[in-house]
Amino acid sequence: MIIQCQNVQKYHGAQLVLSDITFDIRQGEKIGLIGRNGCGKTTLFHLLNGQERPDQGQISIRKGSVIGQLSQIQEASGNESVYNVLQRSFAEPLQWQSRLRELELEMSSLNAGTNEERWNKLLKEYGTLQDRFEASGGYEIEASIQRISAGLGIGTGQYERVFSSLSGGEKTKVGLAELLLRRPDVLLLDEPTNHLDMNAIEWLEQFLQDYEGTVLAISHDRYFLDAVVNKVIEIEDGEAITYHTNYSGYQTEKETRLLQQFTDYKEQQKKIKQMKETIKRLIEWGNRADNPKFHKRAAAMQKALDRMVKVKRPILERKSIDLQLEQNDRSGNQALTLDQIGKAYGNRSLFQQATEILHYGETTALIGSNGAGKSTLLRIILGQEAPDMGTCTLGSRAVVGYLAQEAIPDNGGQSVLRYFREEAGLEEGEARGQLARFLFYGSDVFKDITNLSGGEWTRLRFAILMHRRPNLLILDEPTNHLDIDSREALEEALEEFPGTVLAVSHDRYFINRLFRKIWTLENGQFGVFDGNYEYYKEKQVEKTLAASASQEQNKCTEGKNTVGQISTKRGPATPEVKLKQDRSLSSWEKDIADAEQQIEGIDLEMLNPRMSSNAEGLAELQQERDIIQEKLEQLYAGWMVATENKVY
Repeated sequence: MIIQCQNVQKYHGAQLVLSDITFDIRQGEKIGLIGRNGCGKTTLFHLLNGQERPDQGQISIRKGSVIGQLSQIQEASGNESVYNVLQRSFAEPLQWQSRLRELELEMSSLNAGTNEERWNKLLKEYGTLQDRFEASGGYEIEASIQRISAGLGIGTGQYERVFSSLSGGEKTKVGLAELLLRRPDVLLLDEPTNHLDMNAIEWLEQFLQDYEGTVLAISHDRYFLDAVVNKVIEIEDGEAITYHTNYSGYQTEKETRLLQQFTDYKEQQKKIKQMKETIKRLIEWGNRADNPKFHKRAAAMQKALDRMVKVKRPILERKSIDLQLEQNDRSGNQALTLDQIGKAYGNRSLFQQATEILHYGETTALIGSNGAGKSTLLRIILGQEAPDMGTCTLGSRAVVGYLAQEAIPDNGGQSVLRYFREEAGLEEGEARGQLARFLFYGSDVFKDITNLSGGEWTRLRFAILMHRRPNLLILDEPTNHLDIDSREALEEALEEFPGTVLAVSHDRYFINRLFRKIWTLENGQFGVFDGNYEYYKEKQVEKTLAASASQEQNKCTEGKNTVGQISTKRGPATPEVKLKQDRSLSSWEKDIADAEQQIEGIDLEMLNPRMSSNAEGLAELQQERDIIQEKLEQLYAGWMVATENKVY
């Protein structure tokens, strides 16, 4: 056991945030912490890392355990560079390294013969520090920083940038890299997949799967939760409910639990009603007969009723955003046409020859790594930016509804109600009714918009978008900051929406459920795939294998044309084959079959979905395959020589 929470309670002012939190966490567990926005997940993190103390209850953490937390807001002092931030994890080894250099200089200037005592003292200190430095992985600092940074998409060109000059998303990535390099006993991750592109998310999933420590992650990314966690803790109504499964298993188990709890609740209510009726009758009989025995029996039954542990009435359906996307009129059949579009900034080409037609009613996801040009392409489609080449045409009667990745306006003074009324053009009564559908109740509508959370701000913009009734939705990361319930409500609304949808997203669960076409921006090229994200990944694996096979074939062709020219001219065999020309055909064929079986096994392992995000593993498998393939070519050459010589 590494963490234990017993009946933890926490207030924020007069508001009870956590009422009864009880759970256990064991060493090495990977846990997803889920719950609606505002349910107290981040507060629980603050309690676990010691930033706050519980008002009641107890939190026990195994002595000596190091807890590291990824915060949603990253900070750094002064003009600290990105590389300096990444080196924080190695502060002590770097101090030892600096001292080792000092010792080396002093020892080199010291004559061991004239000052033997001082020399021996320095040598002893040097040996001790060197052992510590090596044991702490000091010689691998550079390699570790490079590996983690590359995995999360932090280029070496960013190392010298001042950390404070980075965007919020870039700061989060650097903060995550610094935390992973520290390798604490317990990782507390608050929305770790926000601001990461798909490649970085898949790398992070593999890293966390292999991580020896304990991981507790707040996340609304259902695909990530399925891939990483083996336990789910849900915070609901201030209490913690534990499920020993991943997210998909949690969904099934929760539904079963709710139905059972509802059955138990109804049975108990029936029993309580019967007991109350019996107590009432006993009191009436006692009063009529003036018999105290009836009153004693009624009192005993009342005590039993009071001691009974009441089954909480389960809420089978909780309120979520009521998003009903409708259109005033449909667009033409061709909602959007891209024709040979290209865009570059200076010498850097973002993409070129982007050509595709988006038909009315289609749902298309636009994916690509950070900086590939996804938002730029959206701005070109919206007419906010001009392409360097090609044309972009909206279809006839196309009415665009655009949800940007915009920050909350800095200028305060506008309440939620006022902002919504100005954007939607509604009277106060109707506006408040519409806002209630997006979970803005009572005093919530008078909140200053600058004080809204990311999820609240997204809900408010969806309320405005719904009111405009567009037929072409263009959405830039629409699920960011939304909790799982709100994401599912959005997905259901988009499934019912009759118009056209184009969305930039890294939410793979969202893409798999809704989108039947994928546009990609990769290495400056625009591509189109008909299918969901899983299909796209399959095609990417096939493409990688085909490229490897083509490369191998080219190597083999070059080898055949330069070494012995066995296959074309029947010339002399290579020296290695000549040494074994007296082998029988059956012997050659057995070795060939074994080598082919080994290659088939490697190919199957490379197609495993778990390997798709493991770049290092794929590289090792490919290297192993290349070695066996080279051996196979030699075996074929020997077999051909044996065939010509008819050695049976």
